[in-house]
Amino acid sequence: MINEQLLNPKSIVVVGGSDDVQKPGGKVLKNLIDGNFKGDLYVSNPKMDEVQGVASYKDLKDLPQADLAIIAIAAKFCPSTIKFLAEEKNTRAFIILSAGFSEENEEGEKLEKEIVEIVNSVGGSLIGPNCVGVLNSNYNGVFTTPIPSLDSKGCDFISGSGATAVFIMESGVPKGLSFSSVYSVGNSAQMGVEEILKYMDESFNPETSSKVKLLYIENIDKPAMLLKHASSLIRKGCKIAAIKSGSSEAGSRAASSHTGALASPDVAVDALFKKAGIVRCKGRDELATVASIFMHPELRGKNIAVITHAGGPAVMLTDSLSNNGLDVPHIDGAKAEALLEKLYAGSSVANPIDFLATGTAQQLGDIIDACENDFDNVDAMAVIFGSPGLFPVYDVYDLLHEKMKQCKKPIYPILPSIVNVKDEIEHFLAKGRINFPDEVVFGDALAKVYNTPKPQAEEIVIPEIDKLAIRTIIDEAENGYLSPEQLHNLLDAAGINRAKEGVADTEDEIAAMAKEIGFPLVMKVVGPVHKSDVGGVTLNVKDEETVRSEFRRMMQIKDTYAVMLAQMLKGTEVFIGAKREEKFGHMVLCGLGGIFIEVLKDVKASLAPIAKQEAHDMIQGLKSYGIIKGVRGQEPVNEDKFADAITRVAALMKVAPEIFEMDLNPLLGNKEAVVAVDARIRIEK
Repeated sequence: MINEQLLNPKSIVVVGGSDDVQKPGGKVLKNLIDGNFKGDLYVSNPKMDEVQGVASYKDLKDLPQADLAIIAIAAKFCPSTIKFLAEEKNTRAFIILSAGFSEENEEGEKLEKEIVEIVNSVGGSLIGPNCVGVLNSNYNGVFTTPIPSLDSKGCDFISGSGATAVFIMESGVPKGLSFSSVYSVGNSAQMGVEEILKYMDESFNPETSSKVKLLYIENIDKPAMLLKHASSLIRKGCKIAAIKSGSSEAGSRAASSHTGALASPDVAVDALFKKAGIVRCKGRDELATVASIFMHPELRGKNIAVITHAGGPAVMLTDSLSNNGLDVPHIDGAKAEALLEKLYAGSSVANPIDFLATGTAQQLGDIIDACENDFDNVDAMAVIFGSPGLFPVYDVYDLLHEKMKQCKKPIYPILPSIVNVKDEIEHFLAKGRINFPDEVVFGDALAKVYNTPKPQAEEIVIPEIDKLAIRTIIDEAENGYLSPEQLHNLLDAAGINRAKEGVADTEDEIAAMAKEIGFPLVMKVVGPVHKSDVGGVTLNVKDEETVRSEFRRMMQIKDTYAVMLAQMLKGTEVFIGAKREEKFGHMVLCGLGGIFIEVLKDVKASLAPIAKQEAHDMIQGLKSYGIIKGVRGQEPVNEDKFADAITRVAALMKVAPEIFEMDLNPLLGNKEAVVAVDARIRIEK
């Protein structure tokens, strides 16, 4: 747990502090001194009476009480040191910089567990081990640089990797990005990214807390905790961006269903982030750029005015925005003509608005005013202004700063001349502004922020399903694939519409069943995994003679022990699947069905449970959504029925977590209904 001693200690001891600032114990002490820590600062070093001008205690028994201990000694000495400080010096917060714990070997893991038990026994806070430390406005408890500008309105940054934390700060600081706090959690022995985010949610104060959270995550150990508190923070007005590295698809290679092959661990991460409203970033520079966008007013629409005095960057930015779903709308009319009259000959206001390399600060101001007040089809402005280095551009950047204060529409400054006008950009950043030096990185990041959905509803309405019947079927089932009868009963209990069908293993039985269901029919083998590949599917069977002859043929196919009959329905083939992912629960996927699932791999995923609107968002997010809506006279799929089936599959997963994989492929959808015509469910208890 995070406590006051960790956040705002009145006294800090650096155990292992030294004069050598090239060592963690020396550098963290220097950073504490340089940061003007206002409390009492001590050092524990068995060989010295004073370190960097700070009193050093050779024997911990002589040390005054200390709220926080920052530890930089060999791993093997940490448990006894922490035990003494906790029990004798009332220390309740610990940051262990030292390595050599669970990341190294079993012996280190034992030491780590011992430390956690000691800290927990006194209700203490532990960060690390194997981390770079903690940084906030109260103290510089890290052994690294840079020490960024600390501002309560800056970013809260939680990182699972100390080195990556440094590199992300190095990416953000030159752009003008500020930080409120930095937590490097290292091995996360007591607290990881999830626990610290939980604290930030539970202690959130809209007046004083940072509204931007950045995460670098290598392992999501508690996805439910992350989902709950990230979505809660975003609903409170925060914005969150994260990198999740190290997702492997190895687990999907052995999957036996379409769903299993498509539902990799990385798909689960994507689904979690979308459900929470987290903007997922792929790299350090993108994370810093997204964070910088968060520091500007929220983009309320998709129409961007690109204001430039350089053609090439404007074209590249326009491409980036347009290719990612944002618009650079055409600007014309009387007000556009009035603006053009204020610019030099050869300028253009069509959008991009190009006021030429000779454009002035006054002209830039006129353009911004027009975009703010005259052009209703503009929601934000991206201003590209660099320099060939012929003359200073302080006046342009000063005007830009003033307009950013005055305008309600977001203005994003893209200042690419980081060498030619280095001094002017530093002057601009000193006013608290942020620079986006690369227009394409900015454009891609802005689109990613805009296209990330809002978090899930706090309370999800789950459709009514027969929970008792579902539990009876699951409790009686063995591991492996459900029998057709079990499968049909389970779908019926979940309220998932299915085709009339039956299974028989004798010719006379299947002939009688065909008359009962009615022609035309579909016949499928029962047994082989991939029915189509072995010639185990026959469509449009119209008479009893064909039923009998196809039955005899199919029963000769390897692994076949019965034949299934089903109504021959018409419609577009769609797909719903589910897969249990360790720690995440169940992913539910949807897309086009049949062979398209293998060829296109166009699916959308979410985590159960799923609200009706979220199911619609999944369907509408498919690249193939145009086919589902109906194109060139093709009958559309009833989207509401499709969404209802998705929510029912998700509800089934919550009632029956023993389901490991489920395929409804295909369902046939038309304007009246969406009906499952083939299904497989695998149980793993």
